[in-house]
Parts: sequence; structure tokens; C-alpha cells
Amino acid sequence: MATDKALKKAKLRHAEYYDFQGIQDKLYADSLKGREFKNLVEVIAYPENIRLAYRNLKGNQGSDTAGTDGRTIKDLGKLTDERLVSLVKNKLEWYEPQSVRRVEIPKEGDPTKLRGLSIPTVNPYCTPFNSDFGLQIIA
Repeated sequence: MATDKALKKAKLRHAEYYDFQGIQDKLYADSLKGREFKNLVEVIAYPENIRLAYRNLKGNQGSDTAGTDGRTIKDLGKLTDERLVSLVKNKLEWYEPQSVRRVEIPKEGDPTKLRGLSIPTVNPYCTPFNSDFGLQIIA
């Protein structure tokens, strides 16, 4: 299992690879100056961010688990880069939440107890809203 420090380093490397680190740095600097952000959907919909979100999400432990639509992150991997970006951008324009599959899994500290886990369909899961970009860098 990777450490938190190693994960942060990998995510920084990914952001640099997709030329998104500069955008994140600018947003962070603006937030320190007290700037209020009104329309972050434009930033979230940048192709660089969509590619970054996909890269970060495809490595997640649960990304191979099918949602209620029967699809996994591997299905999105079959799309061309341009098609993936187009699909996510279109979703952001008219997105409506879809059903989730609810399962129970053993709790980490006590495998005799169960906790609920919601498994979404793969498309909303891959939107940049659900990546680590989110709003945490400016919050």
C-alpha cells in the first residue's frame, strides 16, 4: 500500500504531465488573495483536467467494480482521448445523478462488522468533480 506522501507525489507528477499544475497553482494563489470563484465548471471541464481525472481514477481500488449500468473504468479506457473528453464535457452540461448500487463490505478495523458502500455508474464517477482536483486546492 502506498503512503500518503507517495500518493501526493504521484498526483503532482500526473498534474504536471497533463499541464494542469499551473492552473491549480494559479487558482490556489488567487484564493490566498481572497478571490471568490463563481464558475469553476469551466476549469473543471478543461481537457487537461478531464484527462488528469481519468488517470487518477483508473488506478483507484474500486474502479474495476461495475456500477448499475454494468460498466467499469476499463470501458472508458477503450475510448479515444478526444471521445473521453467530449463525453465528460457533455455530461457536465446536462448531468443528473443516476442510481447507485449499494453493497456491504467488511469494516477495515473489524472484519466481523459491515459498512455500506455505494457504487456509482462509471460516467459520473469519471467526471473531474470526483477527482482529487475538486475544490480542495482552493478551499
